[in-house]
Amino acid sequence: MTRFNAATERQIAASNPVESVWLSANAGSGKTKVLTDRVARLLLAGTEPQRVLCLTYTKAAATEMQNRLLKRLGGWAMLPEAKLRDELGQLGLDTDLTDERLAEARRLFAKAIETPGGLRIQTIHSFCASLLRRFPLEAGVPHGFTEMDERAGVLLQQDIVEEIAAGPERTALDSVARFLSGDKLTPLSEAILKYRTG
Repeated sequence: MTRFNAATERQIAASNPVESVWLSANAGSGKTKVLTDRVARLLLAGTEPQRVLCLTYTKAAATEMQNRLLKRLGGWAMLPEAKLRDELGQLGLDTDLTDERLAEARRLFAKAIETPGGLRIQTIHSFCASLLRRFPLEAGVPHGFTEMDERAGVLLQQDIVEEIAAGPERTALDSVARFLSGDKLTPLSEAILKYRTG
């Protein structure tokens, strides 16, 4: 008789850091849990926290994953031995749980929070920005650049459209604008950008 149901068995298998895994599932089905379990198992296997990089699509997902991981590691530091063994067993690690391995599990929280720069759980966007900041010459970007937020992007698009509307290309802009509905300038500026780069 198996100890876990089929879905849990698949989650445990996907959280094994020895395997290369592509994880795809519906919202609320446990992706963050599997990824958190995978990082916890990496740390338990001796990987230094600064060598782990987790990338997510949104800031909310990155924050959620970091909070879950730190909560789990913090919990392990305080659990009685039997409960800690049970928690590690839920990760699929019920064999070879020596006293030293349990002690290492208890130290992981302190190790994670003392890591310079903290655990690297971030968005793809912020990771790419950090690479650009590190290698601006190679990337062809100005040193010390700043990222444009969504609001600034919309304002810049509006400025571009207004500049075109006041210049010699106004008739071309009028021709394009006839095919766009609504009063938002974003579709128009996106169409202009597509035309210029296409």
